[in-house]
Amino acid sequence: MIINNESLLNPIQEIIKKCRLNHIAIIMDGNRRWAKKHKLPSTSGHNAGVKSLKNAVKTCGEIGIDYLTVYAFSTENWGRKKEEVDFLMFLLGETVKKELKSLHNNNVRIRIIGNLTTLNKELQKILRNAIETTSDNTGLNLQIAINYGSREEICNAVSLIASDIKAGKINPQDICDELISDYLYTADIPDPDLLIRTGGEQRLSNYLLWQSAYTEIYITNTYWPDFGKSELEKAVHEFVRRDRRFGRD
Repeated sequence: MIINNESLLNPIQEIIKKCRLNHIAIIMDGNRRWAKKHKLPSTSGHNAGVKSLKNAVKTCGEIGIDYLTVYAFSTENWGRKKEEVDFLMFLLGETVKKELKSLHNNNVRIRIIGNLTTLNKELQKILRNAIETTSDNTGLNLQIAINYGSREEICNAVSLIASDIKAGKINPQDICDELISDYLYTADIPDPDLLIRTGGEQRLSNYLLWQSAYTEIYITNTYWPDFGKSELEKAVHEFVRRDRRFGRD
């Protein structure tokens, strides 16, 4: 008997397949406000945020999303209090170490976008080990933006292009959208179809500015620690209702 795989899809998987939702990017905002609301220290909000991230990774894998990119720490976040920055760096490292085995066993490929060179050596080692360990995995592609800023990313790309022009590897006439994209941190990753921002703020915060030229943006007042499977599916349903014309009509 021949089994039609299409018939095995649940409703949300069918929706994603039909609307070609391939890549979701998330600005995970509201951890500190969630903690304040519950009269807890900000560290509790960040810890609760990790649980939401685990749920988002699991849900995206289950419903058939190919790429998930999350904003974990921006270049501007260095301006926060040293105690909070130190905790966030520690939390990032410990979370990756703790979850690596499970992610690897579930065929998740981990990539880091951002400037790793300014992070402490131990954290760099943890992140590079996660990248190497999961490099051959073929399931969900999980990109974690750490020490990431889109303007810095674009400046870095321009600098690399200039160096390659000087070295005679490319000509100035070669510069186009596709070439610039090839010099970004996200070189072999498709642009996001849907960008979700939790916490209610209505700005991109220097996140994937080049890549989000025609990304659909969904903003929810829900704080990140409260953002669960039902909230993610709500964002998907909103995406389906959008008419993506890409400037053609």
